[in-house]
This record gives sequence, structure tokens and C-alpha cells, in this order.
Amino acid sequence: MDGQIDNADWPLFGWVDDVRPALAQASDAGRPVVLATLYRVEGSAPRGPGAQMVFDGSAASGYFSGDCIEGDVASHAARVLTDGEPRHLHYGAGSPWIDIRLRCGGALHILLERILPDDEALHELLRHAAERRSCQWHSDGTMRRVSAQDGALLTLTDQPFSLARRYDPPRRLIVSGGDPGALAAARLGALAQFETYLVRPDGPSSPPPFPVAGYLREAPTQALESLGVDRWTAYLGATHEDHHDLGGCLAALRGSAGYVGMIGAKSRAAGRLAALEAAGATREELDALHLSPGITGLGKSPWEVATGVVAEIMQALNPAKERA
Repeated sequence: MDGQIDNADWPLFGWVDDVRPALAQASDAGRPVVLATLYRVEGSAPRGPGAQMVFDGSAASGYFSGDCIEGDVASHAARVLTDGEPRHLHYGAGSPWIDIRLRCGGALHILLERILPDDEALHELLRHAAERRSCQWHSDGTMRRVSAQDGALLTLTDQPFSLARRYDPPRRLIVSGGDPGALAAARLGALAQFETYLVRPDGPSSPPPFPVAGYLREAPTQALESLGVDRWTAYLGATHEDHHDLGGCLAALRGSAGYVGMIGAKSRAAGRLAALEAAGATREELDALHLSPGITGLGKSPWEVATGVVAEIMQALNPAKERA
């Protein structure tokens, strides 16, 4: 690693928001990496405290500024990877590197720490993700530990320096259906880094025409039972068959999913609510259901409807509005 970043001309690595897959891949291959955490922001900045990058050789995941500083951070990461000494970087107002400008005019403070493939805290972090449990990563740059607890996205202590960064289970989207609208929602969800599952009862044996985390050819109720549901899960019923979509919605509501929606005509909403109530849905569960979901005014084409629904899901799965 010499401070160069692969594919820097077209930085698609900046689409990555969750660095755990990159950490897991390097650990499985026996490679050390450098974890960079943005821990303080002064003024305006593209990312907020808690944003992270991983530097694995010349490969990078994540971004901080949209090309202003990533190359320089990579150069420092190369040194951290070599000597193992953590580094604190300061860019923007008050920075020692006056030749590196931030277009936003603010200031960014970043911690770099080397993570070895057998790091115990790393394995704990990945175990919590696999078990879909929140946890906190505590680090002073040298010593690390993971605690099984919630908390703010990022908590900082200055003297002595330490940070605690919360990790939630990966956001998950389960879409049932196979028409253009359902496929557009699943496609957008996958592109937006959701762990996306497509459910199509008795669907074709051939796989979906784009990558998804899983494709299930069973009823939504069965799929949700096998996948499990939690507050970091969104379910969208789009088979347009009430016996499938209503059953999936009820299972998702009872699993306390973070978002439950069902695509369909507004004129049928009253009948669907009555059917769910007859099936045992509580008033609280019915109030949490999004019938005819999405942001209005975008249009009715598959991509327009899907864009509005996925945006609504993003809002619902981030109730504290604290994503970095």
C-alpha cells in the first residue's frame, strides 16, 4: 500500500456505508487493514461523525469528503499499516496541511488504527452483525473492545482520547412480488446497500436478473419466518395478491419490523385494514402499516414509485436521523 487508491477516477468505493463487509473480507484473507473513523466535524462537511473508511492495500471502502482528502488519508493509512501506530488527522480550518483544502470550508478530525486479521474486537463486531444485534466499538487507537449495548452513534472522550462507535445490524429490505414495480424496489434497495431479499411465491426457477442477498420462491409468511424480522428490517408487499401481501404484512408487523408497506390502490385500503383486523392485527399494528406507500408526486412509473418507497423506508429505519 503506497497511498494510492484503486479506481480513484471513478470512486464507487464511496457508495459503501457499512465497512464491516470489507473488514470481514480482509480478516478472512489474513490481511491487516486500517480503519479510519471521522470523529469530529467543525462547520459544514459531506459526512458526519461516525463515518468510516477501510483501507485494504490499495482498495478503499467508504468516503469522507467526496475526493478532497481521501488520497491523503490513504497515504497516512499506508504508514499506519506499516508501523501500527495510530494517527489523528486534522483537515480544514486549523489544519497543519494548509495545501489541502476542503470545499465545504469546515474541519474534519479522523482516527486511523490498524486492525489485524485476528483482532478479538473485530471478531466480536462481526459476530454481533451476524446475530443482528447492536453493539459499540470502543477504541483509543491502540486498545479495542466491543460491548453489547446501544447508545449514540458516536461518543467521544478527549482526555484521554477514546471513542465509542455504535453499529446496528445491516439494514434489510424484503420485497415480495415480481412485477416491474417490485423489481425496481428490490433493485434500488440493493443499490442503496440494503441486504435485499426478493420473495416471489412459486416464481421462476431462474434467479433474479440483478444481485440480491437471497431469492425465495415461497409465500411471504414462510419467507419472513425463515429470515426473521426485527426493527432494522423493512417489508414491502407487492405481489398484488391480498392473501400473500396481507399475510406478509401481518407477519412483519408482529415481528416489529421497522417498516411495513403494501403497494395497492387507495380505494382498497379500508377492506385490507378490515381483513388484517379480522386476522388479529391490533390498532397499534395497523397504525404502523403503510398502505399505498411512498413519497407522493414523483409519478407512477416503476422507478418513480420505487424511489418514493425506498426513500420512505430510509427515513423509517433511521428514526433518530443520525446516520453519518
